[in-house]
Amino acid sequence: MYSVFGEIVYTGSGVVKDTYIVFDGNKITRLSKRPVGKLLGKYPVITPAFIDAHAHIGMERAGEPSAEGEANEHMESILPLPDALDSVQMDDKSFRESVESGVLYSCVLPGSGNIIGGRSAVIRNYGNNSTEAFITRAGIKSAIGYNPISTDSWKGTRPNTRMGAFAILRKKLYDVKLKLKKKKSREQLSADEKILADLIQRKERLRVHGHKEDDIISMLRIVDEFKLKITIEHACDVHHEGVFKELKRRGIPVVYGPVDAFAYKVELKHEDWRNIKYLLSGVKFGLMSDHPVILQRDLFLQLRWFLRHGLSKRDAISIITKNNAEILGIDKYLGTLQPKKWASFIGWNGDPFSLESYPIAVYGEGNLLYSE
Repeated sequence: MYSVFGEIVYTGSGVVKDTYIVFDGNKITRLSKRPVGKLLGKYPVITPAFIDAHAHIGMERAGEPSAEGEANEHMESILPLPDALDSVQMDDKSFRESVESGVLYSCVLPGSGNIIGGRSAVIRNYGNNSTEAFITRAGIKSAIGYNPISTDSWKGTRPNTRMGAFAILRKKLYDVKLKLKKKKSREQLSADEKILADLIQRKERLRVHGHKEDDIISMLRIVDEFKLKITIEHACDVHHEGVFKELKRRGIPVVYGPVDAFAYKVELKHEDWRNIKYLLSGVKFGLMSDHPVILQRDLFLQLRWFLRHGLSKRDAISIITKNNAEILGIDKYLGTLQPKKWASFIGWNGDPFSLESYPIAVYGEGNLLYSE
């Protein structure tokens, strides 16, 4: 049994003072006003480990030329089978930088060049290899808007317009829906078709890259046609409250961001940190780095914009802990510091929101991963 002490402890759902986190093995057993077992350290502030809900870390690797990046497969525009985990290389030095910054978990996804790009993987940033790093799945990557219509030089059937991209997607979904209706069995479906069937039968979630308001609204028509379960990823160009209110009404979560990225294309012409005020209309949301679009080690720094919109420090920290864990479906293990959850947390030398502060101890599942 071990303990660490925090003068201030952000639990992910609240704040407590002068509290010990007690853990045994990889799990928290209690929060206590007294130490239990061996005391490993005392810190001015403790927060849960941070979770990045959307990144390409390990696929687009630091120190390697962009031509060697592996986020997008070029062979066809509808690719349900590629697995992001197969392109993750754990020797990417960005993983080490993330761990030192307290970002211990990533949802790694294929890129946005394909209408459907493949499987996501939620991983530990401190795994020795990709199998040890793997935790669970969190849906199938999809993309709408400019990106999939910008890839006409790639192989396979490619759209030139938004209506073309949606037509390709509709056709694939209709074909599988018809086969399911006729055969009433999955056994005769191809491997690709079985994944699409899982989407139609709501066994899988579609993680939809989209920035512009009308692109998102168009995707909602697809949702209505096929009763899909989705999240909206990015949404940085949304500059009216109505889109987020509609997503809230439908129970569709948003993985927002990255807030600090350069608006490098027309579909980001309305991108602005001030758009966060519309995001705060009540829709469930988390936050991404989209690494390497912004470096994952800077995930926490984006929270300053939420403070400017009136969120408390407690609620801001919850965005990249509790909220991201719930959206990814890993809140059984992570997101808040409470009994039975993993002992993954950060010890800070001061207020995390001060530029003078930084992590001095990072624990993952009860193990000290970094100290200073």
